[in-house]
Amino acid sequence: MTAHRLDPAPGTTADVLCRDHPPVLTVDPGDTVVVGSLDASGHLARPQPGGEEQPKMFPAGRGHCLTGPIAIRGAVPGDMLAVRLVSLRPGPWGWTVAAARDTPVTRRLGLAGGPPAWLRWELDAAAGTATCDRGLMRRIAPFLGVTGMPPPEPGEHSTIPPRALGGGNIDCKELVAGSTLYLPVTVPGALLYLGDGHAAQGDGEAGGTAIECPMTTEAVLDLAGGRPLDSIHAETPAGRVTFGFDADLNTAMGDALAAMVSWLQALYELDRGTALALASTCADLRITQVANQTWGVHAVLPDGVLVRTGRTRNHA
Repeated sequence: MTAHRLDPAPGTTADVLCRDHPPVLTVDPGDTVVVGSLDASGHLARPQPGGEEQPKMFPAGRGHCLTGPIAIRGAVPGDMLAVRLVSLRPGPWGWTVAAARDTPVTRRLGLAGGPPAWLRWELDAAAGTATCDRGLMRRIAPFLGVTGMPPPEPGEHSTIPPRALGGGNIDCKELVAGSTLYLPVTVPGALLYLGDGHAAQGDGEAGGTAIECPMTTEAVLDLAGGRPLDSIHAETPAGRVTFGFDADLNTAMGDALAAMVSWLQALYELDRGTALALASTCADLRITQVANQTWGVHAVLPDGVLVRTGRTRNHA
């Protein structure tokens, strides 16, 4: 297998998703890529205190600054792309802003009129810490907010909403190094985009941003057959994860739960009702994000939560 390096530059980045973008790199299934990405806003220089504008890759700011697309030879719609995340290393700085937009969250909290509230972070990847300008430190858990492919429809598409087909702006904090994300291929060649580095985030990304930062991601890109689901799912250090995305929270929750029930059926050879009963005892439903025009919910089945004993009982 071959290793490839891809750095962010004017010819290797995009701020929209499009099936007609020519690939900036083409790899074989099983190849490794080391991909550099700028922060979500595409800053070319470290943002300064006070929010003064710094040069950006895309001054218009239509969406996230993403690196790609990367084509995988032989990938066609109907395949499942496996993105195995080997390592994620944030850059030396990050930022978080809240109350910058009029959203249901900011209206609910009385913050829709601003002013925006900023945090500036010093990141120490070696120590695994982030320290903000308010003198508070936390552990980092780096992941990419955006890992995905363009919709199959022609034209340019926003990077902002996550999509049940192809993924994109999933913003799931469980997708750290050691995870494998499985994405249904949407277009020939897959055309994978990566970016929106997060040094850390809470479930929900409640304020609209995480610790936004540049990121270097090492990943193995492969095609996976025989998966238990045909929808987006993942195997992570936290356990098995399924997803739902919709403008309606109930629908997003239902999609995430339905996929997890299907996975439990496959794992333990259960009927659907019994799988739901089992899910009710051991699967966690979490709000992935509320920040991107589409609700995200993920279900987590923690590793080791169920252990086979070899004994079953018949019910009269």
